This record gives sequence, C-alpha cells and structure tokens, in this order.
Amino acid sequence: MRPSQRAVIFVTAAVALFAPVAIAASASAATALASPAPNTAQEMSAAGTHTIRLGASYVRGETPASYTRRDRETVPDTAYVVNFSPIPRGTVTPIRTDTNTAGRNIPVGSGPEAIAITPDGKTAYVVSVNSRTVRPIRTATNTAGRPIRVGSFPHAIAITPDGKKAYVVNGGGSVTPIRIRTNTPGRTIRVGSDPIAIAITPDGETAYVVNQGSGTVTPIRTATNTAAAPIPVGSEPSAIAITPDGDTAYVVNQGSGTVTPIRTATNAAAAPIPVGHGPDAIVITPNGKTVYVASVGMGSVGSVTPIRTAANKAGKEIPVGDSPDALAVTENGKTVYVVNFANGPGTARGSVTPIKAPANKAGKSILVGRNPVAIAITP
Repeated sequence: MRPSQRAVIFVTAAVALFAPVAIAASASAATALASPAPNTAQEMSAAGTHTIRLGASYVRGETPASYTRRDRETVPDTAYVVNFSPIPRGTVTPIRTDTNTAGRNIPVGSGPEAIAITPDGKTAYVVSVNSRTVRPIRTATNTAGRPIRVGSFPHAIAITPDGKKAYVVNGGGSVTPIRIRTNTPGRTIRVGSDPIAIAITPDGETAYVVNQGSGTVTPIRTATNTAAAPIPVGSEPSAIAITPDGDTAYVVNQGSGTVTPIRTATNAAAAPIPVGHGPDAIVITPNGKTVYVASVGMGSVGSVTPIRTAANKAGKEIPVGDSPDALAVTENGKTVYVVNFANGPGTARGSVTPIKAPANKAGKSILVGRNPVAIAITP
C-alpha cells in the first residue's frame, strides 16, 4: 500500500476527533488492536515459526542482510508486530515464540510503518512516518528508547550486516544514516523523488534506494555515504530485494506491474518481468532460487507471484488476502508469510496468510490487529 493510500486513514482519524460516535468506535478498535486475536500466535507457531528473514524495509518485504545467531540461547525468539495507527500513536506487540504469549504493547511514534532488527537481535528499530522518528526497542526488556529524529515522511529502514549503521529512507527525497552504537543521525544523503524502499547488499558495501516518484533506484556507497547515478526502472517502483549472493537486485514496479532485475556488478537493468496487478512487496528465499512478489490485485483478493531466478520467469499467482503489503520467509525457506493490510471489505482487522514453499499452497489466514504493516522476528 502506497503512502498516498494510507493518507485516507489519517483523514478518517482526524474526522473522528470531531465526532463522538466515531471516537467510541475508534476506542473499540484500539482495544482490539491492543489485544491480539485468540490463538493468533499459536496458529503462527503451528505454521512453523522459524527465524524469519525479512527485508530492510519490512513494510515491503525486502531481502535482508545475513543475520547472526548470537545470543539465541539467552534471548528467546520474539516476534514484533507493528500496529499502524495515526492517532494518538502506534504500538508494537511482542510475542514470545517459545510460549506463544503476547506481551504488553510498546508505544512508539504516530503511524509506525517499518521495522528492522540488528543482526545480534538486541535492538529493534521502528520507523514512524507521522512523528518523523525512529525509536529503538531493547528486545531483552521490550522497552522503547529515546526517539531519533530523521527526515520528513520516513518510510523504510535497513541495517548493515555488521550492525553498525542503519539507513532510513525519508519520503522527502533523502536518506538518513544512523550510527547504531550511539543512535545518532548523520548528514542526510540526497536521492531521487519520493524514495520509498531500501535494501543493502550482503557485503554491506551498497545500499539501493527505490525512488517511486522518479522511477529510479539510487545506489549509495556505505563507506562514504555518497550516492551514485540513478538506475532507471519501471513505473512507480515500490520495493526491492537482493539475492543472497548479492548479484541481482529485484525491483518491484507498482505502476507497470513488473519486476526489474538489476545486475549489481554493473548496475544495469535487465528486461522487466510481468507479475500481478499493483505489485507492492517482495522477498527472496534464503537459497536465492525463488522471488515472491505480492500484488494488490483487483477487488478484495490479492496475490503472490513466484519467480524462478534461474530463468526470471513468473509462475502461477497464489491467491491471498486483501491488500497484501509485506512479505517474509522463514530461515529454512519452507514458509512465506504474507501480511494483508485488510481482511476484506468492511473489516478493520488484517490478516497473515502462510504459503507453503516450494509447493506454493496458501494456508488458512490468521487474523491479527488493525491494519498490520510490518513484522520482524529476532534472529
């Protein structure tokens, strides 16, 4: 889902401030958001809750850097679910995967949109578009730290494989680097128009920023934080993922309904691959053999299209829920989780659809909170 579409939610929330009846309805929705649906965690566990390898911008399911497994024995795996809410502020719900119990909601900024977890699993960084901040959460105690001010309309975040830097994409046309050791922002890096997504190569040398407004991808050298020449792709690009070997970046073009492969050695774009209507998220399996692309589709049913990277050919679409806008894949590559922003017309709650790979069969959708937009699990 594009930021322009989410703006409708902001307007609706603002109107509720002046309508007592709407306020009561919002309060009921907030209660539902704070209390996850019964058996939600249990159902997810039954589907196979391994460590989920997520993207740099988890709103759009981008591929991650190589995570370490340090402190796995001392810190139980925790799933962090981002609950989007413009008023008064959003929350993050931690779920202990060893006991399948949800903890107390962690307040974050207004309109949280993205999350990334450091390779050691100790800190989760949550991007909030309305408050223009990134808030670190200590996973050992689930306490939120002091917010870090970034640019206007931040939408995505990526963390380098060595865990030293985070890069935050600001919709105003820049990227803010953050030094993780001190949580201090650095000088912004200018990129293209309306940047919306980011992914970092497994070697940590290059960050690729998707510019939706200009239809380009801007490579950034992380050693110097300097931007190189933009790479033209399709219409309204919205997401990006990089193969585990770092050889190819796949860019989702929402406007043209295609995916553009980019050879990272030369930054040259190859022929686009047609996918479903309104593609908006992407993830790559850990073995690098399959790309999964989520598309909004027509009506209330979205879809996920598998692409075999060996031939760059799309397979049969897999029906999922309403308005899928994020993807994740388990570490063993056997299950792809699709986050559906809605759960059909007239419903406030969203859902998560598990897909069994490589059979590409969708399982029963799991009801979650209102308007889910991102999920991350500690490595």
